[in-house]
Amino acid sequence: MTGQVVVATHGLTKRYGGVTAVDAVDLQVHAGDVYGFLGANGSGKTTTVRCLLGLVLATSGSIELLGRPMPASAASVLPRVGALVEGPAAYGHLSGRRNLVLHDASGRGERGPAGGGRRDRTARAQEVLELVGLGAVGKRPVRAYSLGMRQRLGLAAALLRRPDLLVLDEPTNGLDPQGIREIRGLLLALHAQGTTIFLSSHLLAEVEQVCTRIGLLDRGRLVLQEPLATLRAPTGRTVVVTPDPDLALTALDGQVEGRDGERLLVRVPDPAALNARLVEAGVRVAELGPERRTLEEVVEERTHARAGDEVPT
Repeated sequence: MTGQVVVATHGLTKRYGGVTAVDAVDLQVHAGDVYGFLGANGSGKTTTVRCLLGLVLATSGSIELLGRPMPASAASVLPRVGALVEGPAAYGHLSGRRNLVLHDASGRGERGPAGGGRRDRTARAQEVLELVGLGAVGKRPVRAYSLGMRQRLGLAAALLRRPDLLVLDEPTNGLDPQGIREIRGLLLALHAQGTTIFLSSHLLAEVEQVCTRIGLLDRGRLVLQEPLATLRAPTGRTVVVTPDPDLALTALDGQVEGRDGERLLVRVPDPAALNARLVEAGVRVAELGPERRTLEEVVEERTHARAGDEVPT
């Protein structure tokens, strides 16, 4: 399936009265992507996700999931999609495992796991509970779960039917740092197994560690859609970190394009020759390598916060 487009929107627009929450968005997610869908709170990310899943109707534009039009094909498409949007729903008096069994049973007849009997559903529920770190508390009533545990349960529900496409809206909400690391590891493992992941998040550091492509929404508009490797490619400048910045400035004679304390940005064609030149001039070099922009720097460059804007999410 690699290369096949599994999420596509064309001119996707959603208005609430006089407010445009999503403005002519053209998304393209390929099979095998871990697509990081970024944007500040109020940028329209959740509205876009709801439109993709048919939870709200777009004002205009078109949507395709797994090659089929949405929401017209929801009955055949959604059983192949695992989703976690805005926090999971669950019956508080039932155990986590029982909630998953009921959730699985409600989708039978469309695309359940192999076998499909009650025993199979119970075994699958326990399997995904183990995957998300809830194996030891699967029999505990959900009302006793913390916010982070409920979030894990929602992710388990999304994984029940071994989806071809996983759509996640802020999946690490409420998790502690260890929980975030565990979910990161799970997403990387799912990706390695061939699952396409659409991950809506505002956590740039996490997205940078798991995603292969980036889409950036700013006030409802898609302002960036590129492979992460392209965004983080070398800029053509070399970073030099030295405890002798003044001496380095003298030795490089106008080739330094930027300085931040002991960190210099130098424009040279040959970093090895640059290193030799610095050493010959008596400059101590603590670090030398190509400059790469962080995802945070890319986002700051492409977005311009506008005070007072309020757009529904």
